[in-house]
Amino acid sequence: MTTHGENATRRSLRLPGGRELEVELSWFALTDVGNRRENNQDSFVVTPPIFAVADGMGGHSAGEIASAAVVRRLAELGGDRLVTQQDIDGALADAVDDIELNAGETELGAGTTVTGLALGEVDGDIIWQCFNIGDSRVYQFFKGALSQITVDHSVVQHLIDSGAITEQEAEVHPHANVITRAVGFNEAPIPDYVGLALVPGQRLLLCSDGLTKELTELGIQHFLAETKTAEEAARTLVSRALQNSGRDNVTVVVIDVHAVGGSRDTSEMLFDTAEIL
Repeated sequence: MTTHGENATRRSLRLPGGRELEVELSWFALTDVGNRRENNQDSFVVTPPIFAVADGMGGHSAGEIASAAVVRRLAELGGDRLVTQQDIDGALADAVDDIELNAGETELGAGTTVTGLALGEVDGDIIWQCFNIGDSRVYQFFKGALSQITVDHSVVQHLIDSGAITEQEAEVHPHANVITRAVGFNEAPIPDYVGLALVPGQRLLLCSDGLTKELTELGIQHFLAETKTAEEAARTLVSRALQNSGRDNVTVVVIDVHAVGGSRDTSEMLFDTAEIL
């Protein structure tokens, strides 16, 4: 397990670009080895403007080496800057080189999934650059609705897309853990990208499959809706995953967007007013 960055509450970030913009965020990251694993091969980075979760795989320490390499390289993108897709591609390519160098001949199977969010710019607007390789996921919870932003790179997802099985059948499929894309394995890392609007009132969840193995999307939506803070949401999700079975390492990062420029989360303002009254 490797972590970069610190959790924060109502941190203001001043972002450069076509126009300077101030963003107010809270975020909380949490990881647990789970109930059945001896070591934690998950890693995460929370160094704005980059947030990511990596779920390592491979025998012995291979997965931990791979996930550590990815978050270490992504952490180098942190600071007073905006992040491009080329920046992310470069960091992941460097991570592959690091994995090959550090894993050694006995750990050639070292690899990791990765999913993340980075603040970037498109046509003068600041957006979230969402990226993933493998089956770690990004969700958005906004105005009471949960949306999965990333699409898994897995055998089961391919079967769903082709109509061979249903989403319900996928949950119990024997190849549910087989992914089709990873960082490592002597292959060029090829992430998928999705541009996501940056708006007040967003709650964003990054997670390894240790969470999604144990909680349905309905359960995830419920806990994101019922918790007031990013910290409470992260702690509740991890706790519930462990209570359900905790078969794998579980890692979550929850990000709350409070304000973007002069716009604030009005639902939060109304709640604060009610608390005062």
